[in-house]
Amino acid sequence: MSSPNAESTAFRSALEVIRAVEPRIADAIGAELADQRESLKLIASENYASPATLLAMGNWFSDKYAEGTIGRRFYAGCQNVDIVEALAAEHAKELFGAAHAYVQPHSGIDANLVAFWAILADRVESPALRRAQVRQVNDLTEQDWFALRRELGDQRMLGMSLDSGGHLTHGFRPNISGKMFDQRSYGTDPATGLIDYDRVAEAAREFRPLILVAGYSAYPRKVNFRIMREIADSVGATFMVDMAHFAGLVAGKVFTGDFDPVPHAHIVTTTTHKSLRGPRGGMVLCGPELADQVDRGCPMVLGGPLPHVMAAKAVALAEARRPDFADYARRIVDNAQALAEGLLGRGAKLVTGGTDNHLVLIDVSGYGLTGRQAEQALLDSGIVTNRNAVPQDPNGAWYTSGIRVGTPALTTRGLGTAEMDATAELIHTVLSQTTPGSNADGTPSKAKYVLDPALADKVARQATDLL
Repeated sequence: MSSPNAESTAFRSALEVIRAVEPRIADAIGAELADQRESLKLIASENYASPATLLAMGNWFSDKYAEGTIGRRFYAGCQNVDIVEALAAEHAKELFGAAHAYVQPHSGIDANLVAFWAILADRVESPALRRAQVRQVNDLTEQDWFALRRELGDQRMLGMSLDSGGHLTHGFRPNISGKMFDQRSYGTDPATGLIDYDRVAEAAREFRPLILVAGYSAYPRKVNFRIMREIADSVGATFMVDMAHFAGLVAGKVFTGDFDPVPHAHIVTTTTHKSLRGPRGGMVLCGPELADQVDRGCPMVLGGPLPHVMAAKAVALAEARRPDFADYARRIVDNAQALAEGLLGRGAKLVTGGTDNHLVLIDVSGYGLTGRQAEQALLDSGIVTNRNAVPQDPNGAWYTSGIRVGTPALTTRGLGTAEMDATAELIHTVLSQTTPGSNADGTPSKAKYVLDPALADKVARQATDLL
């Protein structure tokens, strides 16, 4: 393992090289480092990658084209890329107990697109496909595809609703998935905020989806993937899990048995950052029955692979296989629960009343605020969060009524449960001292707010002192 001095020297040297070409970029990098060092980073989808992971991205692999897959490239001279991709896939399979791993996706959205098309390519067989005289779905022209879509009676997706914690890529209209599929959502119990599996089963029986999607971006509880697979099987659906947010908890064996998606899903997608603490990127895990279709991700929906990012994925996945990562994953959940308890003890309202995972969803309407007002007031105070819709949110997806906070990044920084309680106190102080502002015409504003700058500065100093 390298020494801290070696790591610092490497990054200082890199900044000096950048500064010689474009000093403003070097300044922006330095400012970002300072911001992340001095503020409480509570965005649930963010983390801190290790120096080894970051350094693995800045190398000559960035210069190499490598379309195709291992041993079947469309460019010559990819022998070193093959080694990198094979190592990343090997680490992923061993870490998650998966039969097959595809590590090329550039993001979680790309990973989901690969999964969707792989499922379609595996399941679709129709007169339109035969008339097009093609063998693979990815060979269809746009005209062929729309003809095929008209003939498919089951091109439907059932996923969690956005205001219940689902993700945009699970069939919602602004995303390409919403244009590929006829989508319907399952929500959560209005009284508890929890998934009602009986209602999911009822929706599946009525809708008969081609794909049943589980996974979330703002649901603070575990999901029982065994039950979800049973529901998918009961209607002949392919069961897909997007574990982008909680992959680190699966890797660290915090989520096991019914709560580990890999043994239960037909196909699993994830990002490699967030709780997994790797570079920004995506990944697909599946069984042998879908492996060939998944490996056609490039050029099916992906551009050329990013070998330098695959190298960083391999490093991060190797780190996640170490025993200390399991301890890290447990501490993420311990910290999230301590943060939730600290907020509840100070009168905050939490969706589902707590958490089982890495995130907490605060309903800030109890403070008389919108999510947008709360998000900015906290940012002014050195606490970085993001606004998020809550179930049946009256303020919609832009202003929202919630704030989502997560503990992966602060856990990486070494903070523990005592610091989480102190963080809860800072959050409560800011939100309880923030009031809604008014528009120029005197009407209430959903964006403007009033917060004493002196209080914000004081909290920001206290936040820095925790780090």
